[in-house]
Amino acid sequence: MQFGRYYEEFEVGAVYKHWPGKTVTEYDDHLFCLITMNHHPLHLDVNYAENTTDFGKNVVVGNYIYSLLLGMSVPDVSGKAIANLEIESLRHVAPTFHGDTIYGETEVLDKTPSKSKDDRGVVYVETRGYKQDGTVVCIFRRKVMVPKRSYGDARGGEQPGRPEPKPR
Repeated sequence: MQFGRYYEEFEVGAVYKHWPGKTVTEYDDHLFCLITMNHHPLHLDVNYAENTTDFGKNVVVGNYIYSLLLGMSVPDVSGKAIANLEIESLRHVAPTFHGDTIYGETEVLDKTPSKSKDDRGVVYVETRGYKQDGTVVCIFRRKVMVPKRSYGDARGGEQPGRPEPKPR
């Protein structure tokens, strides 16, 4: 199974549909909020959300949705990355609620060979996340430095650093 892509494998205009989706639970949302010390009642307090917000229920914290989509994209986009260089933009387009299932896809917008090293290049992508009904909830653009095949071959191929089992 391929994990990430070499620079040569990216084509401008290609869209990678990440699989599987992830159903967001209340536990996921609360754990992320607590780990990141985001204690806003919109995410944690049902009474507050029901009685004082336009949504009438808890909204999943947007940075969890962004992080989830970023993670979903790794096997298709950045699994071989040398570095994530830049998050150019991040937009939360619509709310996500507990019980929604998030799906993602990434489009290759551009690619540029490195000017300083001939074994890598920069891929410019846009990732879109959407719910089970197709509502887009999050869009972000980023630049990722990815290796060319020559970089991978020089460092051990598809699974660099993987040890071999010792004979028994």
